Amino acid sequence: MDDPDVITTLKILIIGESGVGKSSLLLRFTDDTFDPEQAATIGVDFKVKTLTVDGNRAKLAIWDTAGQERFRTLTPSYYRGAQGVILVYDVTSKQTFQKLEAWLSELETFSTKHDIIKMLVGNKIDSDKREVSRDEGLKFARKHQCLFIEASAKTKEGVQCAFEELVEKIIQTPGLWETDGRNGVTVGGTHTDSSKRTCSYCSVV
Repeated sequence: MDDPDVITTLKILIIGESGVGKSSLLLRFTDDTFDPEQAATIGVDFKVKTLTVDGNRAKLAIWDTAGQERFRTLTPSYYRGAQGVILVYDVTSKQTFQKLEAWLSELETFSTKHDIIKMLVGNKIDSDKREVSRDEGLKFARKHQCLFIEASAKTKEGVQCAFEELVEKIIQTPGLWETDGRNGVTVGGTHTDSSKRTCSYCSVV
């Protein structure tokens, strides 16, 4: 049944190397569960969740893809029409961080919306085997105009906030989404100071 309070449906992508925890982040956000034995995604996984940010209720269609090369034929249709992307790396793996440039290049090649909002997420901060510092992540995010947060799908830290900040930024960006002709939608009318949120993040305009 349609929710009359939903102002829009947003297409959100989760991209990054295989094994960085994309599916775990998605499951933690949508179902609040964590499976340490989570199997690698084959092809595309897809989940829907409704989220209210600053008084605006949006339905999120979240696409999670396999990071393996052999599934790359999915690419063009996967990126088409997306308003937001969560770019994930593993803070315990320098290699996954170094591959981010290639993922951003792919995003720029296939994205159909030039003002797509990007959120960089450094996952697995629950681990004490860190290879990528927070400052390195922050520097990369600033260079590429990404929102940034470190998170842990295992402990839940930062996960909800990553999606909330991404959706808030999308809703505040004119032209990224439509209200399907309905009047009276006040976007950001109840905007709150992001610094009052419980998580720390970097918003780069």
